Amino acid sequence: MAGTKVLRALLHELRQAAHDPGSIKNSLAARYILAQYKKFETTDQQLCKARNEAIFLGQTYLTYLSSLRKYNALYKDYHGRGERTVKETADLVGFKLPTDPK
Repeated sequence: MAGTKVLRALLHELRQAAHDPGSIKNSLAARYILAQYKKFETTDQQLCKARNEAIFLGQTYLTYLSSLRKYNALYKDYHGRGERTVKETADLVGFKLPTDPK
């Protein structure tokens, strides 16, 4: 993944994690990430090992942020909220209860 794609994906994940989507411009994390990407910016004539390390670190942060967002979504859906009915549990796991004709 190229450096620009990683940067855009990181900023997207930060927007997803923010409570107020417009506040990413004032976010300390976003400013730090942008500063690091500017610091390790290279030209075509340069070979910069630190640039590759920065991209790898960015991909690692991206994986962490996306995994954390997915975990929180799953936790919210499946965390026990007390007793559930049999129908709610069946719907949760994708089963259909048999109908009882009267």
